[in-house]
Amino acid sequence: MARARLSTAWIRALAEPYLRGYRAERETCGSLRGYWFRWQVPRGQTSLRRRGSAVVRSQASFGFFVGYLLHAGDYDFLAPEPPECLVFAFVQPVGGGAHRRLVRQPESLMRKTFHYIRWLTHRPPRFALFDREIAAMVRHNSMRDWPPNKYQHFSRNFFIETLAWLVRSGLVGKLREEALRSAGAQRSLRLKNSPHDRESWHGEKPAARQSSPREGP
Repeated sequence: MARARLSTAWIRALAEPYLRGYRAERETCGSLRGYWFRWQVPRGQTSLRRRGSAVVRSQASFGFFVGYLLHAGDYDFLAPEPPECLVFAFVQPVGGGAHRRLVRQPESLMRKTFHYIRWLTHRPPRFALFDREIAAMVRHNSMRDWPPNKYQHFSRNFFIETLAWLVRSGLVGKLREEALRSAGAQRSLRLKNSPHDRESWHGEKPAARQSSPREGP
């Protein structure tokens, strides 16, 4: 795809009304071009994962990617025919606690949503689920047979249709609720562990401060 056909700045304005509250981050490296729309779990709310023999503490985030796949790269599990337009939901880090809970478990949010959205969408390209990849639930479409001057027009229609289904499925709102719930849990934990709150947590009032006796002249 020539540079003129790779324009992605318009994607942010298109997707933001569907993904309200998610922070947009432009992707210009590797095989992807487009935008990540991300909820970041507050600092301190982390997932543990193993890398070799070491335990790595990673900050969890989840959201959606909207854009293009220029070559297979790390996404060969899709069996793509690049260039492609694609939208996928993600939970990072893959294999972390949040990913296991929201993607891998048999009754996870992503699995339930996948089965529902497959019921909603009967014509191809259909959504696919990959519970061990960053693109956990993805819809992608090859652009090889499209006239180059129609790439933006046709992909725009694809993005609108796909994002509308994600909103209708409830996944956009439920991932946002997960982020807010994590933020609330983290704030509660910080309060619970504060010295003042540890006193009041057990029903004990902090002792009144004793004023030192005033010394005479």
